[in-house]
Amino acid sequence: MNFTLTGLWGHMGPVAQLIVIAMAVMSMVSLLILAERSLVFRAARRNSRRFAAQMEKLLASGDFDAAAETRTEKDVGYLGRTIRAGLTAYNTSDADSREEAMESVARSLERQAQREVQSLKRGLGHLATVASTAPFVGLLGTTIGIVTAFQEMSAGNAGGIGTISTGISEALVTTAFGLLVAIPAVMGYNSLQGWVDARAVDLSEASNEFLDATARALKRSRLAAR
Repeated sequence: MNFTLTGLWGHMGPVAQLIVIAMAVMSMVSLLILAERSLVFRAARRNSRRFAAQMEKLLASGDFDAAAETRTEKDVGYLGRTIRAGLTAYNTSDADSREEAMESVARSLERQAQREVQSLKRGLGHLATVASTAPFVGLLGTTIGIVTAFQEMSAGNAGGIGTISTGISEALVTTAFGLLVAIPAVMGYNSLQGWVDARAVDLSEASNEFLDATARALKRSRLAAR
């Protein structure tokens, strides 16, 4: 028997080949998700930083009207969409009391922040599924390979290593494939999930800062109206 990938593939049974194909598909899916999420995260962070640089002074001073009228890029990132939701709630709460206006802005910020976090998590569930199931799929191939080895031993009425080498190699190859698929998926999932958690903290901090600016702006507007 030729112990190369081609030789091993040729000596694999149909079940083991199907398992290897399934793991190859899982590997491609995980790599595509990793690449797509990495590009999305990079663009989202860049756009959010650009929006923050444009709006920082206006929001800190409480000039929400000027902030709402400021022209920004088409994509303002997760941060921009969250702050815009707060601005919209503020602009539509003119007739409300100070407490009602603050509650409306807080709810709008919280809803949009949750939407942004869920949007950033898109695809991570599939990546986690690949990371958790790939070793078990490989273990299934290992089991099939061991069964094949015992069948060969029984058919040949012998117990030499040459008799069972095909089944053993089949088992080892599927195990290796399972680990090769699972390890990058686990590392990628942990990295992306950590990035999303950090952005959730950023959104929480930005929302609190916006609420502080809103409270000061409402206080000034109420004093000026007296």
